[in-house]
Amino acid sequence: MSTETQIHNIGYRKYDGPRLGRAYARRSLFAQSLRGAYGLGRSAKSKVLPMILLGVMCVPALIIVAVAVVAKSSTLGVDYTRYAIIMQLVIALFVASQAPQSVSRDLRFRTIPLYFSRPIERVDYVLAKYGAMASALFVLTALPLVLLYAGALLAKMDFSEQTEGFAQGVASVALLSLLFGGIGLLLAALTPRRGFGVAAVIAVLFISYGAVTTVQAVAWGTDNTGAVTWLGLFSPITLIDGVQTAFLGATTSFPGDAGPGTGAGVVYLLVVLGLIAGSYAGLMLRYRKAGL
Repeated sequence: MSTETQIHNIGYRKYDGPRLGRAYARRSLFAQSLRGAYGLGRSAKSKVLPMILLGVMCVPALIIVAVAVVAKSSTLGVDYTRYAIIMQLVIALFVASQAPQSVSRDLRFRTIPLYFSRPIERVDYVLAKYGAMASALFVLTALPLVLLYAGALLAKMDFSEQTEGFAQGVASVALLSLLFGGIGLLLAALTPRRGFGVAAVIAVLFISYGAVTTVQAVAWGTDNTGAVTWLGLFSPITLIDGVQTAFLGATTSFPGDAGPGTGAGVVYLLVVLGLIAGSYAGLMLRYRKAGL
């Protein structure tokens, strides 16, 4: 042994405290990811875009309520189930900006193995990230509905009618949040480069809607009314439109009001549930292939 070699006692001690385990780690990752979706706990720059998008989502609802109150209207100017459809661009931008932020950096900087060192496992990571993204989207889409509902009650509109519409709207945006959150995270997790993830999410969530509605308009113009309904299966937002039209009493935005009935609505619902389950399975496979 060299005369310059020394052994230092750096004071490590045995830990005798409580072991909080996987559940605590999963909840912590969920809370951190949810806060991060709105830039909370991050730099001021990180808060700008999500907070602007949240404000953009809420301002039209406040205007609608104000107009209804001043005009002493007995109804709001928009159905609860229609609001997210109208504001779909804002929702797509939120997913495109925050889904890559949630997962791409972990892949790019190879920090994922640190999560899995102990005690968290792959399923915990995926559940926490998926749950956080869906919850962030639910806040974004449900908060305007809460404002509409509160304004309607303050304006003394029919309580039972408004409550039913509000419940239908909340059910719709909950399904939308699960669908968009899963698709957004899966696309973002395919590449560690955030820019590619943003482009992929925008293409799938928004450009697909433009393509589907264009083809639907052509089908309606050529009297192929049956095709209009089934073409809606090829875009995430038209899938939500079809489900809420079939089961939640919503008015469809399809050309000629050719929304799905109950039979076709079952197909729409099965496709939505299949995409949600497929997104989860795809995330699990992605992280297993990443050697995690």
